[in-house]
Amino acid sequence: MNDPQKSTAKAKKPSAKPKPRAKAKPSAAPAAADNAAPATKATPAQKATPAQKAAGAVKAAPVAKVAQPTAVAAPAAEKPSKAASLDAKLDAKLRTPICDLFGIDYPIIQTGMGWVSGAQLTAATSAAGGLGILAAATMTFEELEQAIARVKDSTDRNFGVNLRADQADVMKRVELLIDAKVKVASFAQAPGKAVITRLKDAGVLTMPTIGAQRHAQKVAEWGVDSVIAQGHEGGGHTGNVPTHILMRQVADVVSFPFLGAGGFSDGRGLISAMACGASGIAMGTRFLLTQESQVPEHIKAQYVKTPIDGTVVTRAIDGYPQRVIRTPMIDELEQASPFTRFPKAARNALTLMKLTNTKLMDMIEEGRAMKESKGLTWSQLAMAANAPMLTKASMVDGKDSGILPTGQVVGVIDELPTVAELIGRIMTEAKATLASLQVE
Repeated sequence: MNDPQKSTAKAKKPSAKPKPRAKAKPSAAPAAADNAAPATKATPAQKATPAQKAAGAVKAAPVAKVAQPTAVAAPAAEKPSKAASLDAKLDAKLRTPICDLFGIDYPIIQTGMGWVSGAQLTAATSAAGGLGILAAATMTFEELEQAIARVKDSTDRNFGVNLRADQADVMKRVELLIDAKVKVASFAQAPGKAVITRLKDAGVLTMPTIGAQRHAQKVAEWGVDSVIAQGHEGGGHTGNVPTHILMRQVADVVSFPFLGAGGFSDGRGLISAMACGASGIAMGTRFLLTQESQVPEHIKAQYVKTPIDGTVVTRAIDGYPQRVIRTPMIDELEQASPFTRFPKAARNALTLMKLTNTKLMDMIEEGRAMKESKGLTWSQLAMAANAPMLTKASMVDGKDSGILPTGQVVGVIDELPTVAELIGRIMTEAKATLASLQVE
């Protein structure tokens, strides 16, 4: 590039002939423009000096403005589609307070059915995102220890144990649950305040099953964490109030999340329970009829073929209303007189005592406590042994001479899925049902 000062010096020599104006090199103008200071507009009287001419100055082009770098906007995050947004809302809606309370993925609980809810079924339910519950009432203490260990070896998910509050060694079992860090202790009947207090102090959640609004109020005052509200449609020992009426009544008197039970088997039922104020569902019969259930296959087949009107609620088994599949055995029991029933019930009581390693004095003490708390006669107490022993005959031994406790929902079940398949299907159907109820 030419230096303007040197060009001016050459122009002042008299003998120097003016040189013809040099052509600007093509690259000079842009370079000059890049280095030039902002130009001021010349007045009309100003003329170019010889030095400027000699330097090959030409009419300056307007100085190009240096463009300020503009911030490149980050690509806008794509808004979720309407369908994706709805799907997320449905997932959030189906994660109910009971999920947070129990530390589970789905608001589905497998109940603790005697002789049915063993370690395999319990572990499978918890591993699939629900809450499995071991049935401890029909186990010895040592068997319960082993079952808890098996569940913990099979899954690291939370699970529960169902206890009988009136068992002679109930406090020993409570301490076992505490030591094993079991998440939930469930009860077929309301436990006493001492049991609830000990469990709560140790961080174990308590959840009895109730069949009436007043029972829910009573245990809520005692400090339980949840209840299973089982209606008339439920299997085994059951009450008189239909499930959907009971759930609404319970929702009116408790502040904690609770579960509905009795008549549930699919996602539509889960949504109906939530509509009645429940935070999820507890199922027995539906889990009994799965691949992981330890019930003999030919007994499961008998359940599957039972029609919707093939169950009956009877007091002939142990003096309490209990829903079972109607069989010739049930007809025989109902037609028998109390005098013929009692000897068999007494034999069953002794057999149950041996199976559960219960000492005779402990059994007498347990019976006395039941007699005082429930106003039962000794004859009725002996009859109470009928239910577990006759249930064992079918559920464990596979005999047709046993009883088949069941919920009324058995009449709409026609296949045996795995537990994971069942829970996944329920949640998929629940989401679809909830979506169909959305108002635009």
